[in-house]
Amino acid sequence: MIKKTKRKIIIPRSRVCSFCKSKTIPMWEDYEKLGEFLSPRSRILSSQLTGVCGRHQRKLATSIKQARHLALLPFITIE
Repeated sequence: MIKKTKRKIIIPRSRVCSFCKSKTIPMWEDYEKLGEFLSPRSRILSSQLTGVCGRHQRKLATSIKQARHLALLPFITIE
């Protein structure tokens, strides 16, 4: 019996973190830019997909959660 697994192909955006490059920190006030790091179902994308370093990915997740709590970003998007 052969198991077939579905593998998701991960295509990284770039090797350089966009926040390190511009020397900024993700903040909840800039919720338009935070929307770029959400999937169509409003889930936080991984750092492998976004190209963000680990330190900024943690701050990004916290900022998105703060923006959701303040009703600036949706928790879920129903299609």
